[in-house]
Amino acid sequence: MLELSADLYAAFYLLATILFVFGLKGLSSPKTALRGNASAMAGMILAVVVTLIHPSVKSYTWIIAGLGAGALIGTVLALKIQMTAMPQLVAALHSFVGLAAVLVAAGTLMIHLHEGEVSGVLLAELMIGSAIGAVTFTGSIIAFGKLQGLVGSNPVVYKGQHFINLLIGLVIIGGSVQFVMSPDLITFAWITALSLLIGVLLIIPIGGADMPVVVSMLNSYSGWAASATGFTLNNHLLIATGALVGSSGAILSYIMCRAMNRSFFSVILGGFGAEASAVATGGPAKGVKSAAAEDAAFLLENSTKVIVIPGYGMAVAQAQHALKELQAALEEKGVELKYAIHPVAGRMPGHMNVLLAEADIPYDSVFEMDEINSEFSSADVSLVIGANDVVNPDAKNDKASPLFGMPILDVYKSRQIFVIKRSMKPGYAGVDNSLFYYPNCALVFGDAKEVIEKLASALKGGGH
Repeated sequence: MLELSADLYAAFYLLATILFVFGLKGLSSPKTALRGNASAMAGMILAVVVTLIHPSVKSYTWIIAGLGAGALIGTVLALKIQMTAMPQLVAALHSFVGLAAVLVAAGTLMIHLHEGEVSGVLLAELMIGSAIGAVTFTGSIIAFGKLQGLVGSNPVVYKGQHFINLLIGLVIIGGSVQFVMSPDLITFAWITALSLLIGVLLIIPIGGADMPVVVSMLNSYSGWAASATGFTLNNHLLIATGALVGSSGAILSYIMCRAMNRSFFSVILGGFGAEASAVATGGPAKGVKSAAAEDAAFLLENSTKVIVIPGYGMAVAQAQHALKELQAALEEKGVELKYAIHPVAGRMPGHMNVLLAEADIPYDSVFEMDEINSEFSSADVSLVIGANDVVNPDAKNDKASPLFGMPILDVYKSRQIFVIKRSMKPGYAGVDNSLFYYPNCALVFGDAKEVIEKLASALKGGGH
């Protein structure tokens, strides 16, 4: 077996860490995402190869079995998963990381107890890694269920929930101290079980409005779990990589909370959106104007500038490819088209960007909120596709609204607005959208993909 000096191993691990940093940097923009992803993949390949040739690796049997099983599962998922289900996949992958941290901690504990080689530092590392991993595992499972529709997306709120969570947290801390002083498998097991429970209790009170933040926070938890596992295995690269993921996830969650005008701690500890709107869920409501696809196509065709605002409704309908056809039809008629992306559009950061990229929509036509908000006043038509809370003017005008203070896309300033929706059902925040009642707004009811296909057909002459 090839053996390298300790300094050379450290140098390779440092190089892999640098590649991970460049990977994170590249993923900050759709234009550099592919390069960033390639950098991170190169770093991971280097890390795996260097770890496999380390002298501490005595047998490859179980390693090859694990790599083979993981590669098979990953390949199947990658081939079958729809881009609309990417948030669910991310949540599921987070759960795997959390479960791995628990299993590594449990296995390491059994080995060291059997050999009689335990120390306070090691025991603390094991307990922290197992607790964080357990919270990540069950929290991610609940998030997956909410995103997949297996459980309700509404927050589950009950009297005394914060007190119960605090009490369980204190018991976990107290039990962990006892475990470090007097280690045994039973104590380890019940503390891990309570950590699994707190993972459920922390996520069920969080409503659909805050799922993007939840996915980001679980990403952070999985990073810290991986870092704790690195301490357990004495692997410096795993420590550094986990810390990168953990810190970047926490920072992203904080940024998203600011973008949504949420308190970071209130989201994590309590949730938001428990109050549902009383708006009807089918057909036009009083004061709402509806329009046919042909009417919208006529105004789109006679526009100079159109801004499209994609939301989760576009993802559900898988309308991104139809949208590319609509863009081609408009550009053929000399109409300028741009896309406006809110920081929390969809169910995870970058969700809309990924969907648009899947349809080969040019990056230079996609703009973030801060870049394009000033252009809505000069837009002839704004086309909102399945978005809701991120275009609600109440966030600026109604102090009584739960959304008040949240930065929004200034769609209401456009000359004409068309909103494609299946029904009058409110968005994740569960509140009515006053934009629908604006005099310059009309709703086109129907499946987003079907409506956009009708628009494209009308523009090409098939609808006239």
